[in-house]
Amino acid sequence: MTSTIPKPDDRRRVLIVGGGAAGMMAAISAAGMGAQVLLFERNDRLGKKLRITGKGRCNVTNDCDLNEFLSNVPTNPRFLYTAFSRFSTQDTKDFFENAGVPLKTERGKRVFPCSDRAGDIVSALERACKTAGVTVIHERVKSVRVENGVACGVVAFDGSVTEGDAVILCTGGKSYPRTGSDGDGYRFAESLGHTVTAVAPSLVPLVCDGRLCSSMQGLSLRNVRLHIVRLDNGKTVFEDFGEMMFTHFGLTGPLVLSASAHLADIREGLYEARIDLKPALDERVLDARILSDFEKYRNRDFLNALGDLLPQKMIEPFVKLCGIDPRKKVHSVTREERDRMVKSLKCLCIPIKGFRPIDEAIITRGGVCVKEVDPKTMGSRLVSGLYFAGELLDLDAYTGGFNLQIAFSTGVVAGTAAACGE
Repeated sequence: MTSTIPKPDDRRRVLIVGGGAAGMMAAISAAGMGAQVLLFERNDRLGKKLRITGKGRCNVTNDCDLNEFLSNVPTNPRFLYTAFSRFSTQDTKDFFENAGVPLKTERGKRVFPCSDRAGDIVSALERACKTAGVTVIHERVKSVRVENGVACGVVAFDGSVTEGDAVILCTGGKSYPRTGSDGDGYRFAESLGHTVTAVAPSLVPLVCDGRLCSSMQGLSLRNVRLHIVRLDNGKTVFEDFGEMMFTHFGLTGPLVLSASAHLADIREGLYEARIDLKPALDERVLDARILSDFEKYRNRDFLNALGDLLPQKMIEPFVKLCGIDPRKKVHSVTREERDRMVKSLKCLCIPIKGFRPIDEAIITRGGVCVKEVDPKTMGSRLVSGLYFAGELLDLDAYTGGFNLQIAFSTGVVAGTAAACGE
């Protein structure tokens, strides 16, 4: 069964598999170059994963220059040099502003829609697709057709075949599989001879050892400093200041998700989280602060004298951690016990066991080997007429809008190249 959509004689037909951030931007770019574009999306609507990014707010990019951007891409950053040069963070901002979505820049140069609605970003991309004449087909693709080493069509699960002059794979990784990112693209790539590097979660919550985290489940901390230390050599592999949260399994929140991107070889016993609960105070000043509180509550039990120092949910676990009798009168707390308090406040140590499952990750680490892809076109070096864009490639970055920018930039390059037959 062949597709009933007529193929024009005078225009290239570009087939795009995956209607997420990369796929829609590739479609807009290809159509803008004069190609007939057919965008295949397995879900009943486009941008399903994009709608939930940034807790529904959509951190669309990061307002930084090229060099700073590449420094936030730990995996294969140089591969992206041409793509970012062709479609920069400023280009992304201009695109959405011109599409009627006002943007704002927040802490860490993170760029969001002023409305704080990811749906506004998706709607802008949908409108641009429609205006450009992109045809959206809500079918799941089963395979890519290749004849004589050239990608020439796609086969849907209903058996229908759609012919084309180029195929762009924008299927995403394996994170959030409920949105359709279940690894189809890796299967397509491998079936066509491409190498797919080991796939693992990134920007993902951390599973921690012991009951300390579960005893504080649901507690969010702001303005804390997190260090992740590698125990076999004592080196700090991540350090930053911000927000995090305790859960029944361990740790999550912006700081923790960022930290996870630095733990490629994670295994139990290798890493430890160290939280500075009072980063604005050195140990001497913190001790003076504690003494002031103790004078204020000198006749109370120790357990009932920490309300000015700690969140209520943390007090009981902290007292146990310090090994101080909770019913001991504050005026009886010794200097040694106070020192233990200070050390625990400045360095709350939590052993890390591993990552949460990949379906809870924001992005996927690993993917199609970039050595087999031309960075100037995103075209396959193995199969003519085949292109890749977005999370499917072995590229990942830290939190802050960097990963969506990768999707947009590679999508623009792939769409333009496919339309021009580069």
